[in-house]
Formats: sequence, structure tokens, C-alpha cells
Amino acid sequence: MKGRSFGRRFGKIDLPKPVKVGEEYDVEINEVGSKGDGIARVKNFVVFVNGTKKGDKVHIRIKEVRNRFAIGEKAEPSEVEEVREEIEE
Repeated sequence: MKGRSFGRRFGKIDLPKPVKVGEEYDVEINEVGSKGDGIARVKNFVVFVNGTKKGDKVHIRIKEVRNRFAIGEKAEPSEVEEVREEIEE
């Protein structure tokens, strides 16, 4: 009989993450963490963004991805997105 698995699993679980380092997103900060970082969600994955507050709508770039969260930084929209927005208007 195999051992039972109750509660949290210990060890490295390397599931695919919905975000990758270097990707950019437009997000809304919905919460503020205990250390003051804004918290946004991308595909239901938590992203901490320093220097933001609840209600901010910002463009971010992912700079680090961990198992359960990512860390992003405020960024300017890339030139490709700016051209795409001009075409849509």
C-alpha cells in the first residue's frame, strides 16, 4: 500500500506557471500585501508589484517567477503595443 498524502506536499513541485520572466501585462491592483506591495492577478496567478496601491491600473513586466507567485515591476508599454493601439483606434 502506498503512503498517504495529507495536507501540503513537501518537495519541489514544478508545475507550469501562467507567466514568464520578461512578459508584460496590463493589470489592476486589487489588494495590498503585508509589506505594502500591490497585488494583481494574471490568469489567477498572484503578482506582487512594488510602488503601487489598490485601484491602480498599471503596465507591468514580470521580473521573477516563483512556485506560488511572481514579482513584477511597473513598465512603459512596448512600442509594439503602442502601434497596435493606434491601429485599433
